[in-house]
Amino acid sequence: MKAKQTSETFLLSAIISLSGGFQDAYTYNLRDKVFANAQTGNIVLMSQHLMSGEWGKSLHYFMPILAFAAGIIMAEQLSHKYKNYKKIHWRQMVILIEIILLAVVAFIPESHNMLANSLVSLACAMQVQSFRKVNGYPYASTMCIGNLRSGTESLSIYLRNHEKPILKKALHYYGIIFIFAIGAGVGGILSLLLGARCILIASAILLIAFFTMGKEHI
Repeated sequence: MKAKQTSETFLLSAIISLSGGFQDAYTYNLRDKVFANAQTGNIVLMSQHLMSGEWGKSLHYFMPILAFAAGIIMAEQLSHKYKNYKKIHWRQMVILIEIILLAVVAFIPESHNMLANSLVSLACAMQVQSFRKVNGYPYASTMCIGNLRSGTESLSIYLRNHEKPILKKALHYYGIIFIFAIGAGVGGILSLLLGARCILIASAILLIAFFTMGKEHI
């Protein structure tokens, strides 16, 4: 029987989702109201400013979108190149890169918010590309719409068939959403209280994830 990977456990998924919510609140509150994860929102705002002729403001939303796409490519390439690497799991590499990127963001002044947002979006994209299952269920660790859809679909099926595994599936999704929301709430409060350096808290949360994966399987 194949051992379950640590990266797919609910505990690990909860830790990185907590950090994901924190990051979104941080960039929105302190970095020109740009979303780190919710690229749909960024696309809406980018298009609005573009159509209004506000090119500079439009660029503030376009760069994180571009960085997010770059993050997906980087994570996919990393997975392909180091999938069978024995010394450290490739997903741990992703977490380590994310920790470093967020630590760098902590020291970027507000005059360079576009760069800060782009780095956070890059980190978020690498995370969402690399961690895509919780106990075998597909999910997203840095956004909620897909999880809300999947969880509610499972709940609807449970209400019809009363199958406990389906209810368990729904609760997994709602649990991840709840933890993401906690991360966002805490991140929102602390970002306003502590300022730009508080993103180091998100790095610290991810450091816990990194060590939790110490016995990850290939």
